[in-house]
Amino acid sequence: MKNSELEKSCMHELADTVDYIPGSVVIKAILKKKTGVVAISSFDSGEALSSKTSPFDNLIQIIEGEAEIIINEESNIIGTGQIIIIPAHARNIVKADKRFKMVSIIIKSGYEDISI
Repeated sequence: MKNSELEKSCMHELADTVDYIPGSVVIKAILKKKTGVVAISSFDSGEALSSKTSPFDNLIQIIEGEAEIIINEESNIIGTGQIIIIPAHARNIVKADKRFKMVSIIIKSGYEDISI
C-alpha cells in the first residue's frame, strides 16, 4: 500500500493538498501514526460526517470556508482561521452548508493522569 502522507522536508500549500469533489467529503492523511493522526478534509456543499464519538479530543481548524460543527447537539459556526476542540466522548457532526476545508488533529496518547 502506498504511503498517503505528505512528503516530508518539503513545503506544502495546505489548502491545495486536497481538492473538492462534487457531492463528496475527501479526507487525506498528512501524518498517521499509532499516537495520532493529522488529516486534511474537503467538504462539498450539503455534505456531512455522520454523528459519531471518539475516545480522543479532536482539534479542528477551518482553513477555507465555513463549517457547522455540532457538539452534543450544540451548533457552532467556525470560519477560516478559527479552531474548535471536540472533546473526547462528545457526540459530534461536521456539516457543510457551503463547501469548506479543514485540518483535524487527534492525539491518542497523553491521556494519562498527570500532575503539574
